Amino acid sequence: EQDVGPTECKADWGQRSSQELMSRYVSKETGYKVPKEGWRICLAHEFKEKRKPFQAKDVSLSNIFKHVGLGVRYLKWWYKKTKIEKKAPFIDMFGAQPLNQIYGAPLGGIGGGTITRGWRGEFCRWQLNPGMYHYKTVNTNQFTVCLRRDGNTVYQQVLSVEHPPAFQSWNWGYCGEYAFYHALYPRAWTVYDLPGQNVTLTCRQISPIIPHDYQDSSLPVAVFVWDVENRNDFTLDVSIMFTMLNGSGLKDDESGGHWNEPFHLEKDGEAVMGVVLHHCTTVNPYTLCMAARHQPDQVISHQTAFSPKGTGSGLWSDLITDGRLDSPTGSSKPTAKGESVCAALAVSCSVPAQSRNTLEFSLSWDMPEFTFGSRERQHCRRYTRYFGSGGDASPSLSHYALTHYTQWERSIEEWQTPILQDGSLPSWYKSALFNELYFVADGGTVWTELPEDADVSGGLRSEDGGLPAQPDIIKEFGRFAYLEGQEYRMYNTYDVHFYASFALIMLWPKLALSLQYDIAGAVVQQDPTVRLHLMNGQCSAVKTKNVVPHDIGDPDDEPWQRSNAYLIHDTADWKDLNLKFVLQVYRDFHLTQDAQYLQDMWPICVAVMDSEKKFDLDGDGLIENSGYPDQTYDGWTVTGPSAYCGGLWLASLCVMCKMATLLEKQDSCLEYRDMLDRGSAAFDKLLWNGTYYNYDSSKRNFSNSVMSDQCAGHWFLKASGLGEGEYQAFPKEKIQRALKSVFDLNVMSFAGGQMGAVNGMRPEGVPDRSSVQSDEVWIGVVYGLAATMIHEGMRDEGLRTAEGCYRTVWEKLGMAFQTPEAYSEKNIYRSLAYMRPLSVWAMQLALNASHVDQSTSAQTKAAEQS
Repeated sequence: EQDVGPTECKADWGQRSSQELMSRYVSKETGYKVPKEGWRICLAHEFKEKRKPFQAKDVSLSNIFKHVGLGVRYLKWWYKKTKIEKKAPFIDMFGAQPLNQIYGAPLGGIGGGTITRGWRGEFCRWQLNPGMYHYKTVNTNQFTVCLRRDGNTVYQQVLSVEHPPAFQSWNWGYCGEYAFYHALYPRAWTVYDLPGQNVTLTCRQISPIIPHDYQDSSLPVAVFVWDVENRNDFTLDVSIMFTMLNGSGLKDDESGGHWNEPFHLEKDGEAVMGVVLHHCTTVNPYTLCMAARHQPDQVISHQTAFSPKGTGSGLWSDLITDGRLDSPTGSSKPTAKGESVCAALAVSCSVPAQSRNTLEFSLSWDMPEFTFGSRERQHCRRYTRYFGSGGDASPSLSHYALTHYTQWERSIEEWQTPILQDGSLPSWYKSALFNELYFVADGGTVWTELPEDADVSGGLRSEDGGLPAQPDIIKEFGRFAYLEGQEYRMYNTYDVHFYASFALIMLWPKLALSLQYDIAGAVVQQDPTVRLHLMNGQCSAVKTKNVVPHDIGDPDDEPWQRSNAYLIHDTADWKDLNLKFVLQVYRDFHLTQDAQYLQDMWPICVAVMDSEKKFDLDGDGLIENSGYPDQTYDGWTVTGPSAYCGGLWLASLCVMCKMATLLEKQDSCLEYRDMLDRGSAAFDKLLWNGTYYNYDSSKRNFSNSVMSDQCAGHWFLKASGLGEGEYQAFPKEKIQRALKSVFDLNVMSFAGGQMGAVNGMRPEGVPDRSSVQSDEVWIGVVYGLAATMIHEGMRDEGLRTAEGCYRTVWEKLGMAFQTPEAYSEKNIYRSLAYMRPLSVWAMQLALNASHVDQSTSAQTKAAEQS
């Protein structure tokens, strides 16, 4: 397979892998208006490959010897955290999340918490408390269909393929061969062709994830639209019942004091009815709300409370009798300790022969204020600006969702359609581009209002070369944070955000800039408290001034107040973070043209670049790593200048020249230009070997390894409209030659060219195994590499490179909506549901730029001919 071209492959391996997901689907029904593009899977599918998470025992013997000290320090810290403090470690090497190949598109907007519904219909991943996940499938939470003809029930089925021990009176075990799931985030469709009934149900799931929308995108709601197609020659009465537990499957469901109540809300001529489930915990109480919109030809009924224990015969019989529920008035009694409670909502309609009808449900949840793990302060979610913080908003949220979801869908389609209809783009790419966006909402994301007394400047105000206490963009658009990963519990991990940030800056640029202001304020702070660092075993200050923090904290502690950085490295050693800050500042300005942002960030950029200069040990304009680990791969120690950090440094000098020119700071421009010229010459002399840039300049055994991400600095220059002419840091011919080497070696010589680019490859074509992570594939890095290739005219190679990752994760390993940080060629993956793969949007930016370049070239050619 290594001999085929980048756009060809034997037996069409990509097409085969996608077809395999639907191979067990026996029906010919395609559902109602289900799009062609997206991720599609039969509910009967079983993934053949079962991988295990990377854990401490998977470290090779040679790397164990290298990291004995780290292992001992981590073990001591882990024991203290779990056994003494009784808290979950923010990275748990002994309790990694096992792979459950079940997840679908999450429900909800950005920053209000998420509930994930699996592709088989389970409600199975919960993040209501900010940043803290649990993975309990709640079997009570189901949709059930009831078909009636001439006053008699002829079919009643739970729309679940499972056979759980709960509710033995219910008809479980829907035949998965007659259903499929289709995801194109933020929407998803499940199609059920009811066996023997000539009825097809299409459930369309909608969440308000809308680019450039900063109101509705914050709402903790989802809508389920059921299209019922009756292919019979007679009329059917159809009911859909939605059941929900008051809680999320945790112990506090039985803590007592929870209660349910029916509601009816009429506003602007639209009536909505349902049940509110009050979950009255001491910390972070919330409500859940099931609702339906009143329609003239439909009947809405409910059961306020029923027990999740027992056979469930009462509720089942209630529905089967007449397709409706009893609808008692009044609230339920608060639960006693040890008890839990559920509720049900049903909507019924008549569907004429050879016709269709539609039923609508919504699910909302309202936790308007919350505390993080430290319980130090209360935070107010973004949506409270529009729906209040009294804890009584879930009926209003449901009403709003049911009366506005059609507008959401129009906005979603206007955004997605141009890409979906672009025949030059492969189907897998369209699925990857939109479905990987799940992490913007389901990354433990918080989006909060800025308190009136907050000061994000870090103590250094504008008049002293710092920031405003409350920058306008944060006051207007709020604070935003997302986790490095659902298993790596650190907010806004900056070296990873460098890659993921493309999704934010392209789709919600105000949130990207808000995050940058928060980071900038943290840069000027310092904390002289001396702590032991796990990685190197040395003691130093928690936070050094004029250094970008690794992250802004753990949701089990107090984010925006305390970082986890000191536990990993001395913050002064994170050379790439400062450079990544500078590069993002200019890229963000280039894409937004926000002049105030550039003005505010300039002094911070100058400060962090000044702190980098001390690493130019030889005075040649190029920084060195001086034996510290390179921040790309843990344990891959660098000596002297490296391709990665050295390239980021040169790119940063280049954008500093550009920013200085824009801000008319001529002296600064000359200074950075001098360093850039000298540094570029040194970079070529020390690292270029004729076909690619060596990993580092140490001349050790592995210093000439081929690093997949060696052109990261150039990538950001191209993404910022630079990289050529006056603002060029790397010779174009060398970048293109290096990218070709990476494609030939890291991509096509690894796993038959079908798994993306391995991080490190030896020149002889075998993976570099000199560190724990050098023989891994990092999906987010691969998407960035693919974007770089596209920028350089290597479109086919870029798409082939990224395709391997998508097919591996989504079609082979069953990791949909939990794309990991990394996988190895065999057996192992690491850190499910990770931030970095959002970098797939960098590919779209590159494709957009190539279209502009082609258009400009065509116009120029036409002008010359005329």
